[in-house]
Amino acid sequence: MEKRYQVFVSSTYADLSDERQNVFRTLMEMDCMPAGMELFPAADEEQWDFIKKIIDDSDYYLIIIGGRYGSLTGEGISYTEKEFDYAVEKGIKVIALIHESPDDLSLSKSEKDPDLREKLDAFKDKVKDGRLVKFWNRAEELSGLVALSLTKTMKAYPAVGWTRADSLASDKANRKILELQDEIETLRKKISSLSSEAPEGAELLAQGSDTFVMRLKANYSNSHLPHHDPDKGYPLEFDLSISWDELFSMVGVPALHPVRETKLKSQLCTAIKDSYIKQLLEQCDEGYRLTGISISETIFQTIKYQFSALGYLNTLQEVKLSKDTEKEISFCELTPYGKRKLMEVRAIYRDSKPNRSSQKDALTRALLEAL
Repeated sequence: MEKRYQVFVSSTYADLSDERQNVFRTLMEMDCMPAGMELFPAADEEQWDFIKKIIDDSDYYLIIIGGRYGSLTGEGISYTEKEFDYAVEKGIKVIALIHESPDDLSLSKSEKDPDLREKLDAFKDKVKDGRLVKFWNRAEELSGLVALSLTKTMKAYPAVGWTRADSLASDKANRKILELQDEIETLRKKISSLSSEAPEGAELLAQGSDTFVMRLKANYSNSHLPHHDPDKGYPLEFDLSISWDELFSMVGVPALHPVRETKLKSQLCTAIKDSYIKQLLEQCDEGYRLTGISISETIFQTIKYQFSALGYLNTLQEVKLSKDTEKEISFCELTPYGKRKLMEVRAIYRDSKPNRSSQKDALTRALLEAL
């Protein structure tokens, strides 16, 4: 059966009218049904029940954020933020498009009130938390961003959609469809459970207290010497022996949410520097200080693939549009099993513990219930 998806478009109204028109046009070209403030441009509390019904009936939620926060509800938040909170509460998949350079917007499209600017910044942080967003500068860019983002979202998270009544299958076919839907749900739960436990054969891999020897490059500098002095700074390379659990403790925290591989590598280097600062300083001459450390891309990829093989880490690919080119960016994120493992590694145990093994089992059970 041919489906059409309803997409609720949320934004402030007057300052983003051109942007909304571009988005609506793109959605209709994609055979989607756009819904939004065009139906009720003067939002107020009396219309909120109607707005909620429209969101309830929508398959996806698309939010455009520019430089305005919008009119406030009785709770002190904007109607746009209230719509977003409700869509998230209902479990509707969110596609977020945020202006990349709000300071470049004209005064009429910017928030003048300092309190509202603060609310807008906090709202943008909320929208970006735990999800990938797309950034835009010109209204014309939105068509491509919407087409790319919505297509990927529909493929990854198929929704119920809408179908013409005269194209519905017979009762017998409908019952078969329901049976298949139940089977799909069962398989989804099975897939979810597989990502919540160690993969087959993981026990054969190095992990836990097993050590990994990694080559580090440390850079040292003497601030008392002039910049042109050849002895101003120098690098040193040496091997660091570190356990896989300690490495995972450093990698896991930034990867609780999707993080770029390049940023994850940088944060790993910072964590190693902070943890081994005393030993690193012992390697340099008197008068020099440690300015930073680095590891090779080969070593970082080895660490990443080891944690992927252990079932801790997933690698995600995102395509970013830049003018007429596409750039593929790699992100890393912990699996549910990886999140359990991270809490187990970083949890602080009581000093008086008669049976560490049973305590660890109890912690794991508690973490399973929390997840």
